[in-house]
Amino acid sequence: MRSATLHKLSVHGHAGRLEAVYAEPAGDAKGIAVVAHPHPLFGGTMDNKVVQTLARTLCELGHVAVRFNFRGVGASVGGWDEGKGETEDVLSVAHAAREKFGHLPLTLAGFSFGGFVQARAARRLHPRRLILVAPAVSRFETPGVPAGTLVVHGEMDEVVPLKDVLDWARPQELPLVVVPGGEHFFHGRLHLLKQIVLDACRAS
Repeated sequence: MRSATLHKLSVHGHAGRLEAVYAEPAGDAKGIAVVAHPHPLFGGTMDNKVVQTLARTLCELGHVAVRFNFRGVGASVGGWDEGKGETEDVLSVAHAAREKFGHLPLTLAGFSFGGFVQARAARRLHPRRLILVAPAVSRFETPGVPAGTLVVHGEMDEVVPLKDVLDWARPQELPLVVVPGGEHFFHGRLHLLKQIVLDACRAS
């Protein structure tokens, strides 16, 4: 599938301007998807390969797919705020997207630290769908998530051990999709991640 054209999205966050881009689906948009990137202090940006894979997949599913840089990353104004300010960033991006595209159903997706932030943001935005990929549950106090949340994790994740995610999911009775042999960044397995998201979203 040919990559969709990227456009800049103007977002005024609590700390200042946030750098964001979006891609529109080929037909009428069925929803808006906001995708959050890994830890800003360890090189995480909206150009991360997992983040790009999630955005392209959600665009293929008919969503306006928005990627953005948290405060202090790239051209985004501000600085690291331990997840609190970054949660506000998600709210600002979702608000800007809905102002531009209308009040379409919202999907929140996040990778690693971005998964932790999206779990927090979901409590205030109440998205139709929440997708967490390798959520950093052992590094940040991640809240419980709604039933039906898609959680995808690599069997061999060296950053967030699978056991920690199972311990977080168990009391919530939350199923996980485990990618055999997958590590934190899903090297060589991004095609599997894409197919998992496609199948889960088409089935619901």
